[in-house]
Amino acid sequence: MRPHHLLLAVFVAALWGVNFVVIDVGLDHFPPLLFGALRFLAAAVPAVFLVGRPPVRWRWITGVGLALGVGKFGLLFVGMRAGMPAGLSSLVLQAQAVFTALFAVVALGERLRGARAAGLAVAVAGIVVAAVDEGPSGPFLGFALVIAAAAFWGVSNILTRKAAAPDAFRFIVWVSVVPVLPLLLLSLAVEGPRADAEALRSLDWSGVGALLFVAWISTVLGFGLWGHLLRTYDASAVAPFSLLVPVFGMSSAALLLGEDVSPLRWCAAVLLVGGIAVASLAGAGRPAFRRVARTGGGGPAAAPSSATQ
Repeated sequence: MRPHHLLLAVFVAALWGVNFVVIDVGLDHFPPLLFGALRFLAAAVPAVFLVGRPPVRWRWITGVGLALGVGKFGLLFVGMRAGMPAGLSSLVLQAQAVFTALFAVVALGERLRGARAAGLAVAVAGIVVAAVDEGPSGPFLGFALVIAAAAFWGVSNILTRKAAAPDAFRFIVWVSVVPVLPLLLLSLAVEGPRADAEALRSLDWSGVGALLFVAWISTVLGFGLWGHLLRTYDASAVAPFSLLVPVFGMSSAALLLGEDVSPLRWCAAVLLVGGIAVASLAGAGRPAFRRVARTGGGGPAAAPSSATQ
């Protein structure tokens, strides 16, 4: 990989890591489900009017939109609002790689064995260590919701792979349209129209900036740059950089939000990220793995992250 592309890959991982801090800021201004609806609305419009619909069946666009937008991001935002720290969320959400592999066994008939199975077992151990680090006084509900968000991300990865969209950017733009209305209706039903109206009425530049960063910088710019790298290099060369996301997420949360990162949490990060890296490298030689990586099955490329995040 050329030096400027190497820096570009690290830059995107940094964007997706810092995005968790920005999400935390946005949740101070919006109810979580409303924030999710506005995030996808801003990501989809006006882009959806500028790019044609991808040659993919509506069921895949709808399925990925619901699993990714409503399931993953809805639960992630609610979990963080329930007290899950931004840095820890960026780490625990990487459990999506474990869920993706397990769902692939059930839905696609793939097999887990050897180094790949061992790597995923180490990653699970990292999640357990992270839970132990939080202890009984930690945000159990928030932790559980982020784990559930990772599971829905795994579902969306499988659906994305089944869709096999030839243009990942157009696909994600149209996918972003799907969760807007469901998230808005859920917000009105769960959070209430009064809370939504108050959030919009008291909106300031900090809230607007957080929304635009999550929608345009993390999603549109980040995903566009990541897609460019995937079109330029093999997915096996690009995908490992997504493992830097929790490193940037935990570091930026500590620096900007003052979150405490204990030695045990760093141990959890080493186990989780290292386990996923081993599993990814063990599967890199199989065509199936490369297809997943190219469509985001093993990292943030599957979704606006983190980043999309």
